[in-house]
Amino acid sequence: MSAYNNVLVVLDPNVEQQKALNRAIELIRLQGGKLTAFLSVYDFSYEMTTMLSGEERESMRQAVIKDREMWISELTERHRAIGLNIVIKVVWHSRPFEAIVHAVLEDNYDLVIKGTHDHDVLKSMIFTPTDWHVLRKCPCPVLLVKDHDWPKAGNIIAAVNAGSEQEHHLSLNQRVIAKALQMATMLSAQTHLVNAFPGTPVNIAIEIPEFNPQEYNSTMKHHHADAVTALAKQFDINSQHCHVMEGMPEDVLPQIATKLDAEMVVIGTIGRTGLSAAIIGNTAEHVIDRLDCDVLAIKPANFVCPLQKD
Repeated sequence: MSAYNNVLVVLDPNVEQQKALNRAIELIRLQGGKLTAFLSVYDFSYEMTTMLSGEERESMRQAVIKDREMWISELTERHRAIGLNIVIKVVWHSRPFEAIVHAVLEDNYDLVIKGTHDHDVLKSMIFTPTDWHVLRKCPCPVLLVKDHDWPKAGNIIAAVNAGSEQEHHLSLNQRVIAKALQMATMLSAQTHLVNAFPGTPVNIAIEIPEFNPQEYNSTMKHHHADAVTALAKQFDINSQHCHVMEGMPEDVLPQIATKLDAEMVVIGTIGRTGLSAAIIGNTAEHVIDRLDCDVLAIKPANFVCPLQKD
């Protein structure tokens, strides 16, 4: 059975290289299933053409949609010709992230695939507001595509928070590892568990003279290492593929991903929105911004999409 039977790939009409589409087609070739090539279009000028009737404006909108459908048809023609199940969906919407999330809610997609943007000067990835909104609000897994290939016998990282006793972290660890193993099986890759743990709080070390930072660090490392080992044993992952390092996740994960030349990092994201996202931030987002490989973002089992209608 396919890991993802119903996949939505978001196209970008402003770039020549459709890396998200290429990745989506690669996925469908490997595992089968249906692929929907999706595009959200909007032109404010059509809404402001007051000299035209509502019917005429609608006719203009439909003409734009038809033009984009023909473009996508040309992009996917050779893949459909060899039997890949690819359908085309173009919608008129002023907020692309809402169009994407509403499509997921309406058609129950298993996975959204979206490309990231290269920054010419820094050679790093730039995430648009649409990317962040989709990450936070999309109820299904989101695969953010970068430029790293998917070689056979490569490495896939499952980012875990093994030291936490909180139920939502424990549950998310299970989901992240399960998805990483699914992808590893499909891509003939090795699965690695990576866990970062915080170092000695500086203020405690200064304010409490009897505090022993070396002992604290040793205790923390052993606690996290034991927890990661238990997860590895539960999922039959080689203990040599467990990586426990002191530091913040946004520092540790990119470092190990580079060392392993990882093709993908699977990470859990709570999906905070509103004020809590602005103040607290999302650890996953800080990590994703610094990775040079594909990222598969997984939501908790009980995640409720903020765009879901009652």
